[in-house]
Amino acid sequence: MADDLNGIITHAKDSMTKAIGHLEAELVKIRAGRANPSMFDGLTVDYYGTPTPIGQVGNISVMDARTLTIQPWEKNMLQPIERSIIAANLGVTPQNDGIIIRIFLPPLTEERRKEIVKRVQQEGEHSKVAIRNIRRDAIEHIKKLKKDGLSEDAAKDGEDEIQDITDKQITMVDKHLASKEKEIMSV
Repeated sequence: MADDLNGIITHAKDSMTKAIGHLEAELVKIRAGRANPSMFDGLTVDYYGTPTPIGQVGNISVMDARTLTIQPWEKNMLQPIERSIIAANLGVTPQNDGIIIRIFLPPLTEERRKEIVKRVQQEGEHSKVAIRNIRRDAIEHIKKLKKDGLSEDAAKDGEDEIQDITDKQITMVDKHLASKEKEIMSV
Protein backbone atom coordinates (compact mmCIF):
# COMPACT_ATOMS: atom_id res chain seq x y z
CA MET A 1 0.00 0.00 0.00
CA ALA A 2 2.81 2.41 0.84
CA ASP A 3 4.33 1.86 -2.62
CA ASP A 4 0.97 2.68 -4.22
CA LEU A 5 0.75 5.85 -2.13
CA ASN A 6 4.29 6.90 -3.12
CA GLY A 7 3.43 6.18 -6.75
CA ILE A 8 0.37 8.44 -6.57
CA ILE A 9 2.39 11.26 -4.97
CA THR A 10 5.22 10.91 -7.52
CA HIS A 11 2.77 10.87 -10.43
CA ALA A 12 0.96 13.95 -9.10
CA LYS A 13 4.26 15.82 -8.63
CA ASP A 14 5.43 14.91 -12.16
CA SER A 15 2.10 15.97 -13.68
CA MET A 16 2.17 19.29 -11.84
CA THR A 17 5.75 19.89 -13.01
CA LYS A 18 4.59 19.28 -16.59
CA ALA A 19 1.80 21.82 -16.09
CA ILE A 20 4.40 24.39 -14.98
CA GLY A 21 6.54 23.50 -18.02
CA HIS A 22 3.55 24.07 -20.28
CA LEU A 23 2.90 27.45 -18.66
CA GLU A 24 6.54 28.45 -19.22
CA ALA A 25 6.29 27.45 -22.88
CA GLU A 26 3.09 29.45 -23.33
CA LEU A 27 4.52 32.53 -21.59
CA VAL A 28 7.55 32.50 -23.90
CA LYS A 29 5.19 32.78 -26.88
CA ILE A 30 3.58 35.93 -25.47
CA ARG A 31 5.64 38.85 -26.69
CA ALA A 32 6.71 41.57 -24.31
CA GLY A 33 7.78 44.25 -26.76
CA ARG A 34 10.98 42.63 -28.03
CA ALA A 35 11.33 40.61 -31.20
CA ASN A 36 11.65 36.94 -30.33
CA PRO A 37 11.52 34.06 -32.84
CA SER A 38 9.80 31.90 -30.22
CA MET A 39 6.58 33.86 -30.83
CA PHE A 40 6.18 31.59 -33.89
CA ASP A 41 6.58 28.36 -31.90
CA GLY A 42 3.54 26.20 -32.44
CA LEU A 43 2.64 28.02 -35.66
CA THR A 44 2.31 25.67 -38.61
CA VAL A 45 2.35 26.19 -42.36
CA ASP A 46 0.71 24.01 -45.01
CA TYR A 47 3.81 22.47 -46.62
CA TYR A 48 2.56 20.43 -49.57
CA GLY A 49 -0.45 19.25 -47.60
CA THR A 50 1.41 18.63 -44.33
CA PRO A 51 1.14 21.02 -41.34
CA THR A 52 4.79 21.91 -40.67
CA PRO A 53 6.27 24.29 -38.05
CA ILE A 54 7.42 27.62 -39.55
CA GLY A 55 10.94 27.02 -38.27
CA GLN A 56 11.18 23.97 -40.53
CA VAL A 57 10.24 25.75 -43.76
CA GLY A 58 12.39 28.85 -43.31
CA ASN A 59 15.01 30.64 -41.28
CA ILE A 60 13.62 32.99 -38.60
CA SER A 61 16.03 35.70 -37.49
CA VAL A 62 15.98 38.87 -35.40
CA MET A 63 17.02 41.99 -37.32
CA ASP A 64 16.71 44.40 -34.38
CA ALA A 65 14.64 44.80 -31.22
CA ARG A 66 11.42 45.26 -33.19
CA THR A 67 11.98 43.38 -36.46
CA LEU A 68 11.93 39.69 -37.36
CA THR A 69 12.59 38.19 -40.78
CA ILE A 70 11.60 34.83 -42.19
CA GLN A 71 13.65 33.55 -45.13
CA PRO A 72 11.81 30.51 -46.55
CA TRP A 73 13.86 27.68 -48.03
CA GLU A 74 11.56 27.74 -51.08
CA LYS A 75 10.12 30.90 -52.64
CA ASN A 76 6.69 29.31 -53.13
CA MET A 77 6.38 29.09 -49.31
CA LEU A 78 6.17 32.90 -48.90
CA GLN A 79 2.37 33.01 -49.28
CA PRO A 80 1.57 30.06 -46.97
CA ILE A 81 3.88 31.47 -44.26
CA GLU A 82 2.28 34.89 -44.58
CA ARG A 83 -1.25 33.40 -44.38
CA SER A 84 -0.29 31.34 -41.33
CA ILE A 85 1.03 34.40 -39.46
CA ILE A 86 -2.09 36.41 -40.29
CA ALA A 87 -4.37 33.52 -39.25
CA ALA A 88 -2.53 33.14 -35.91
CA ASN A 89 -3.72 36.62 -34.90
CA LEU A 90 -0.44 37.58 -33.21
CA GLY A 91 -1.09 41.29 -33.53
CA VAL A 92 1.52 41.71 -36.29
CA THR A 93 1.27 42.11 -40.05
CA PRO A 94 3.84 40.31 -42.19
CA GLN A 95 5.34 42.20 -45.15
CA ASN A 96 6.28 40.04 -48.10
CA ASP A 97 8.81 41.53 -50.56
CA GLY A 98 9.02 38.42 -52.76
CA ILE A 99 12.24 37.18 -51.17
CA ILE A 100 11.75 37.39 -47.40
CA ILE A 101 8.96 38.17 -44.98
CA ARG A 102 9.54 41.01 -42.54
CA ILE A 103 7.55 41.35 -39.36
CA PHE A 104 7.68 44.74 -37.66
CA LEU A 105 6.52 44.62 -34.06
CA PRO A 106 4.72 47.82 -33.17
CA PRO A 107 5.61 49.42 -29.86
CA LEU A 108 3.15 48.31 -27.23
CA THR A 109 0.60 50.85 -26.09
CA GLU A 110 -0.56 50.89 -22.48
CA GLU A 111 -3.89 49.40 -23.55
CA ARG A 112 -2.19 46.59 -25.51
CA ARG A 113 0.10 45.85 -22.55
CA LYS A 114 -2.95 45.45 -20.32
CA GLU A 115 -4.55 43.08 -22.86
CA ILE A 116 -1.36 41.01 -22.92
CA VAL A 117 -1.27 40.92 -19.10
CA LYS A 118 -4.88 39.63 -19.13
CA ARG A 119 -3.80 36.88 -21.54
CA VAL A 120 -0.90 36.02 -19.24
CA GLN A 121 -3.31 35.85 -16.29
CA GLN A 122 -5.58 33.51 -18.28
CA GLU A 123 -2.65 31.19 -19.01
CA GLY A 124 -1.78 31.23 -15.32
CA GLU A 125 -5.34 30.41 -14.35
CA HIS A 126 -5.38 27.48 -16.81
CA SER A 127 -2.23 26.15 -15.15
CA LYS A 128 -3.68 26.56 -11.66
CA VAL A 129 -6.85 24.71 -12.70
CA ALA A 130 -4.74 21.89 -14.19
CA ILE A 131 -2.70 21.64 -10.97
CA ARG A 132 -5.85 21.58 -8.82
CA ASN A 133 -7.36 18.86 -11.04
CA ILE A 134 -4.21 16.79 -10.58
CA ARG A 135 -4.53 17.29 -6.80
CA ARG A 136 -8.18 16.23 -6.87
CA ASP A 137 -7.39 13.07 -8.85
CA ALA A 138 -4.49 12.16 -6.54
CA ILE A 139 -6.64 12.61 -3.42
CA GLU A 140 -9.39 10.45 -4.99
CA HIS A 141 -6.80 7.71 -5.61
CA ILE A 142 -5.63 7.97 -1.99
CA LYS A 143 -9.25 7.63 -0.77
CA LYS A 144 -9.64 4.49 -2.90
CA LEU A 145 -6.46 3.09 -1.32
CA LYS A 146 -7.91 3.90 2.10
CA LYS A 147 -11.01 1.81 1.26
CA ASP A 148 -8.71 -1.00 0.16
CA GLY A 149 -6.94 -1.08 3.53
CA LEU A 150 -4.50 1.86 3.72
CA SER A 151 -4.33 3.20 7.28
CA GLU A 152 -6.04 6.51 8.00
CA ASP A 153 -2.78 8.09 9.20
CA ALA A 154 -0.96 7.14 6.00
CA ALA A 155 -3.87 8.42 3.88
CA LYS A 156 -3.93 11.70 5.80
CA ASP A 157 -0.14 12.09 5.44
CA GLY A 158 -0.43 11.40 1.70
CA GLU A 159 -3.19 13.97 1.30
CA ASP A 160 -1.16 16.53 3.26
CA GLU A 161 1.88 15.88 1.07
CA ILE A 162 -0.22 16.28 -2.10
CA GLN A 163 -1.55 19.59 -0.71
CA ASP A 164 1.99 20.81 0.08
CA ILE A 165 3.15 19.98 -3.45
CA THR A 166 0.08 21.75 -4.87
CA ASP A 167 0.74 24.87 -2.79
CA LYS A 168 4.37 25.00 -3.96
CA GLN A 169 3.35 24.61 -7.61
CA ILE A 170 0.66 27.31 -7.33
CA THR A 171 3.28 29.63 -5.78
CA MET A 172 5.60 28.87 -8.69
CA VAL A 173 2.82 29.76 -11.17
CA ASP A 174 2.31 33.07 -9.35
CA LYS A 175 6.06 33.82 -9.55
CA HIS A 176 6.10 33.13 -13.29
CA LEU A 177 3.08 35.37 -13.80
CA ALA A 178 4.56 38.19 -11.73
CA SER A 179 7.86 38.15 -13.65
CA LYS A 180 6.10 38.05 -17.05
CA GLU A 181 3.77 40.87 -15.97
CA LYS A 182 6.77 42.95 -14.90
CA GLU A 183 8.48 42.24 -18.22
CA ILE A 184 5.37 43.29 -20.19
CA MET A 185 4.64 46.45 -18.21
CA SER A 186 8.23 47.76 -18.28
CA VAL A 187 8.63 50.24 -21.12
